[in-house]
Amino acid sequence: IQTFMPYLIVYYEKSLGMTNYVIIFAPAILIAAIVTAIYGIIVVNSADSGQTLKQCIGLVLAVVVMITVSLFDYSWVLKFYWLMYFVNIVLLVAVQLVGDDGKGAKRWVELAGIRFQPSELTKIILILFTAKLIFMYKDKINNWKFLTVLGILLVIPVALVLAQPDLSTSLLIIMVLLTIIFCGGLSYKIIGAAILIVVPLAVGAILYVSNPNQVLLKDYQRDRIMAFLNPEENDAGVYQQEKSVQAIGSGQLTGKGLNNEDSSSLVNAGYVPEAHTDFIFAVIGEELGFVGTTLAVVLLMWIVFECVIAATKAKDFAGRLICCGVAAYIGFQSFINIGVVTQLLPNTGIPLPFFSYGLTSLVAVFIAVGFVINVSLQRNIQRNDEMFAEDFRG
Repeated sequence: IQTFMPYLIVYYEKSLGMTNYVIIFAPAILIAAIVTAIYGIIVVNSADSGQTLKQCIGLVLAVVVMITVSLFDYSWVLKFYWLMYFVNIVLLVAVQLVGDDGKGAKRWVELAGIRFQPSELTKIILILFTAKLIFMYKDKINNWKFLTVLGILLVIPVALVLAQPDLSTSLLIIMVLLTIIFCGGLSYKIIGAAILIVVPLAVGAILYVSNPNQVLLKDYQRDRIMAFLNPEENDAGVYQQEKSVQAIGSGQLTGKGLNNEDSSSLVNAGYVPEAHTDFIFAVIGEELGFVGTTLAVVLLMWIVFECVIAATKAKDFAGRLICCGVAAYIGFQSFINIGVVTQLLPNTGIPLPFFSYGLTSLVAVFIAVGFVINVSLQRNIQRNDEMFAEDFRG
């Protein structure tokens, strides 16, 4: 067996004559990602048809970037981990200096005529950066000095994202990084000690932000948390979530149908703001019902599952950590978004991977999937090369 390209495998069988078999290799996660994104475009079209063309163009661009990323050996890409880290810092600083304002936050920057959100790239860069560092110093993963240095390096970009302000993305990045560190072999003793420290701090932080004179969070961030904790005292803070839950419930089993003109539709009446972005799950629930939301969750779980499978088959520890990081990225972000839309979590603006409208978010998640495919393909190349060498010697 000889591999000429990662996506093209040619099998040779020699008996009385020469027989050639050509097989196009399509990783399961590639199929899952594209199917999920197409499902997302269908729903976005129903929520806001004016954004459909842009989202389609974004998907084509995302797939091209994903395939390109998958063709470069991730081990070679990781050699530039410090360069990626500092470029990321520069982009996040640029957001503060020359970023575009939007709804009270600076989260976008324009570079060479392209407007994008650097914090989306931060998720991927920090996954690669953390995986590389732990891979290099895996024997020191339980050394407090190493953990302190690693923590300082990771706090800097997270703090810059928080300063935009973007609390939800900051918390998501922290969850992803903690998952990578845990998968890196962190001792349960250290985890237990961290829990004993973090839990009291978290309780103290909640008590502190409940004070109207607190300075830790922006006013709108505090209002969202307090509205979640005491909805009866702040109806306005949970209005969007309440309408979202009503929309999902009204869809019942099979929904009201895509592009429907139902007079009772909360989405059509505009009662669910940001329906095509952060609250796209409410559109799925109302128009496609329980069946549609279940399908969306299953597709997202399929992608996360494929990431975990790729991690177990990675050729090295760095590849395993990258796949674990991407699994955490897609899994946690999906959980947070759906939790917000169903009012299980405080209201916060974070897109649903593959579904929500947003080109930066869509391209970023496909880049992440590209690295998972990269890890899988490098494993296949290594195995095929070994098998070919054995067959040649035979």
